[in-house]
Amino acid sequence: MAAIVFDTYAFVKELTQAGMPEEQAEVLARSQAALIDEKLATKQDLQELELRLKHDLTLRLGSMMVVAIGVVAALVKLL
Repeated sequence: MAAIVFDTYAFVKELTQAGMPEEQAEVLARSQAALIDEKLATKQDLQELELRLKHDLTLRLGSMMVVAIGVVAALVKLL
């Protein structure tokens, strides 16, 4: 997963300038940083997911075609 830069110092500074107590701002900054690191998807994450889904779809369609060809071949032999 690609790293996303989150400037906790600037975040804390902005919150304290707006009147929030520094300790509370620091806790909020740590929580935000953890949330970003754990839950936020990057463009690269989404591209990798798209490639994986395309690969899975290709395999499934290929498998269905093999089965369909096998069924048609069996029907031709029976008729």
